[in-house]
Amino acid sequence: MGDYSPSFYVRALFDTPWKAHNSIIRHLMIPVARLKFALAGIPWRRGWLLYGLPVLLKHRQSTITLGDRLSLRSTLRSNPLAPNHPVVLCTWRAGARIIIGDDFGMTGGSIVAEQEIVIGNRVTIGANCTIMDTDFHPLDPQARYERPYDAATAPVRIEDDVFVGMNCLILKGVTIG
Repeated sequence: MGDYSPSFYVRALFDTPWKAHNSIIRHLMIPVARLKFALAGIPWRRGWLLYGLPVLLKHRQSTITLGDRLSLRSTLRSNPLAPNHPVVLCTWRAGARIIIGDDFGMTGGSIVAEQEIVIGNRVTIGANCTIMDTDFHPLDPQARYERPYDAATAPVRIEDDVFVGMNCLILKGVTIG
């Protein structure tokens, strides 16, 4: 067992000063983050840790449900793997759903639902991953010209206790776990 006395935490503060900086900024941003989530119609939950502000692109007639103890790292300084952009949560169309369980963590990356993306409990998504349930545009060139928004979609499921490594791309119709 490690020494988790107060002196351990003081020593860690001096050994890793960027963590102190991240913690101060995170606490200062809580009111802004709470307002941002409220304006998007996403209720604030217990134990959330946000490092930087995620991008919330929510269709008014869609649902984003996030569980307790969420951790979203959206800044370069928040993780040594350096996310290349903030976390993006996007519901692209009316009726789209993103449902994420408890104890979820993500560094950078995007989750884009046109239909439905369900992520279970205790899931970790590595830096710069993209999860999407749509092709965004038809693959056929003629269809892209005639019906540019008529793309194939299929739900995505990531079950409990999954760890997705960094820079992964998870496409429509996939189930992991």
